[in-house]
Amino acid sequence: MSSRVLLLADDRAVPTGEGSGGEGDDREALDAYSRTVVSVVERVGPAVVSLAVTRPAPDRLRQRGLPEVRGAGSGLVITPDGFILTNSHVVRGAGQVTVQLVDGRVLPASVVGEDPSSDLAVVRVLGSGLPTADFGDSSRLRVGQLVVAVGNPLGFQATVTAGVISALGRTLRAENGRLIENVIQTDAALNPGNSGGPLADSRGRVIGINTAVIAGSQGLCFAIPSNTATWVASQLIREGRVRRAYLGIAAETVPLDRRVALAHRLETPTAVRIREVHPGTAAARAGLRVGDLIVGAGDQEVRTLDDLLRVLGHHTPGTPLGLRLLRTGEAVVLTPVPDDLPDDR
Repeated sequence: MSSRVLLLADDRAVPTGEGSGGEGDDREALDAYSRTVVSVVERVGPAVVSLAVTRPAPDRLRQRGLPEVRGAGSGLVITPDGFILTNSHVVRGAGQVTVQLVDGRVLPASVVGEDPSSDLAVVRVLGSGLPTADFGDSSRLRVGQLVVAVGNPLGFQATVTAGVISALGRTLRAENGRLIENVIQTDAALNPGNSGGPLADSRGRVIGINTAVIAGSQGLCFAIPSNTATWVASQLIREGRVRRAYLGIAAETVPLDRRVALAHRLETPTAVRIREVHPGTAAARAGLRVGDLIVGAGDQEVRTLDDLLRVLGHHTPGTPLGLRLLRTGEAVVLTPVPDDLPDDR
């Protein structure tokens, strides 16, 4: 049996300083790439911290003599006085949180607030003059650009991986069932413990917060975009939570009868049907009924339940929201005033 050998060398003589793609050019390209990654780590690395979390164990483990479980994650210092951004799933249900800074100090931390709908949270340590990182504009990202992830996966502190942006505009399902929008997909390798660490561009600006890996896959890693992260962080620091609008209905996506759609000049093949209206809520006060089909909210078309949740996620509670409905085949417009989403939902 013969083996095939792929020859990479080119033995043709090329005068010094002429041609392209030679060994010197390859080394120079590699050096440029390395310098970029190193400079990013030097800018972002000092602001990356390691989080250690203990939480009460579930009943099945307590019955076996294990009173608590331990977890770990990463975080990013966002203010010199100790506010740290991380993932909600890292600190959810935490009984105790400690933070290890890049200089080796280990400090107790308190949870300022968390937002399961974006998988983001803010914790705080008592300190001053802490190193912080600069945020970039995630709306200006392009597929294919270089990104660097910094974190503490599997307990290995200050681990760096690099890759590219594989896709933009992805959606992920949060633990509470809501959609996280405009998620960044990257092939920069992430592992357990990377959660909450920064994803930075080639200039060392944080453009995302690493959040998830698709189990069993290779190169499918995701980050919450920086524009979302900064908005959520400001809400958590100011109010301890993120305000989202709540109608008070149970609903489902259903096919829309083609004749009804044509009669009302609707291009959508589906709509959202109300299955339940909760008493005392904005929906009940506005007169929404079981069986109503929601086909629009605000200036957005509503095709699925996710469309409706997306509109509510960006709507300010306490302000009117126009809903376009079909009720027994007739067009109806109602204007409920959504409440704040309850904390337990």
